[in-house]
Amino acid sequence: MPPTAAELTQFAKALTVDLTTIGRRSGEPRTVEIWWFRVDERFIITGTPGRRDWLANIRANPAVTVSVNGDPYRGTAVEITDQDFKRRVFTDPRISWYRTQADLDRLVATAPMIEIRFG
Repeated sequence: MPPTAAELTQFAKALTVDLTTIGRRSGEPRTVEIWWFRVDERFIITGTPGRRDWLANIRANPAVTVSVNGDPYRGTAVEITDQDFKRRVFTDPRISWYRTQADLDRLVATAPMIEIRFG
C-alpha cells in the first residue's frame, strides 16, 4: 500500500532511511542506511561522486524498499540525470554537506542521484 499524505509529510522529517535494493548479481536484498531529502516534493537520495553498489543494483532492478522510522514502504527508484534538477538539489541549503566533498560542477556531472516514487 502506498504511503498516505500524512505519512509523506512525516517522511520529509526523517533524515536517514534504510534503502533496500536487490543485488544485481546475488539476487539477495541489500540494505544501506542513507540520507534522503525532499526537494520539489520529490524524495531524493544522492551521494558523493564515485561508484555506488546501491545505484548499480537499482539500474538492474528499480524496485526498492525504503524503511522510514522502521516502517517499510515499497517504491521504484528512478535515476536522475537532469543536470538542472541536480544543480537545484546540490544548491539546496539542507544538502550543503555534499559541497564540502566535491565542487558543485563535479557533483552535478558525476554524483549518483535517484528519486524514490511510491505507489
